Amino acid sequence: MRVAFSGTHRVGKTTLLEAVSAVVPAYDVVAEPYHLLQDEGHEFCDPPTVADFEHQLQRSIAVVSAARSDALIDRCPLDFVAYLRVLDEDFEPEPWMDAIERAMAALDLVVVVAIEGPDRIRLPAGEDARLRRAVDEQIRTLVLDDAFELGFATMEVDGDVNTRARQVLRALR
Repeated sequence: MRVAFSGTHRVGKTTLLEAVSAVVPAYDVVAEPYHLLQDEGHEFCDPPTVADFEHQLQRSIAVVSAARSDALIDRCPLDFVAYLRVLDEDFEPEPWMDAIERAMAALDLVVVVAIEGPDRIRLPAGEDARLRRAVDEQIRTLVLDDAFELGFATMEVDGDVNTRARQVLRALR
């Protein structure tokens, strides 16, 4: 199965992906586009700009489309659409939709790691909590509610990392 882990920043996506990977080591692990691009020398603004998120969206589409049949993928293209919608109220996804639709169709499951109440993650000082919450709401709409009617399988996990991992592993079976 190709499984993407979706959610705003600092919700535990990568930690969950690593926990699942430890149990299914035959699966490829695909790092999130931010890290892939950074490893290639891309310099992101601080905070990242709309152009930075468009670059990550483009890479996300490419990595999802090229992933092996058994892969755990950190983020999906809709994560970046969520950031772009929050950061740029004029963002228009239409030029991206054919590529997004193809990439999302390549996924067997999208696991949403949402902000829980109470929030399990303590944000570092200076972190923009409003941005994080706004992106979380967009991801819930775009992924869990399938706002673009793309027809992909989703599940939302909750609890500590071990509980979340068990939920994902049950879905993999």
